[in-house]
Amino acid sequence: MAKTQLNVRVDETTAEAARLRASERGMSVNRYIEELVKRDAGEAGRTFVESAADFMKQYESVFTEEFGAERAGAR
Repeated sequence: MAKTQLNVRVDETTAEAARLRASERGMSVNRYIEELVKRDAGEAGRTFVESAADFMKQYESVFTEEFGAERAGAR
C-alpha cells in the first residue's frame, strides 16, 4: 500500500509520550501512530455494527409485520 506523509503538531508532552510508548513496543513513532489510528477506526466499525444490531432488535416486530418473518430474519 502506498504511504502518504501526514504532518501533525502536538505539544512536547504528547510527542514525548508517543516516543516513549513506541520505544517500549520496539517500533517507530510513525508505526505506533498508524496502529493507534487503525485500532480507533476498528472500534468505530464495531460500534456501528453493535448499534445496527441493537436497532434491528428494537424494531424486529416492525420488520416482521412489514416484510414477513422470513425476510425479517425470524425463524
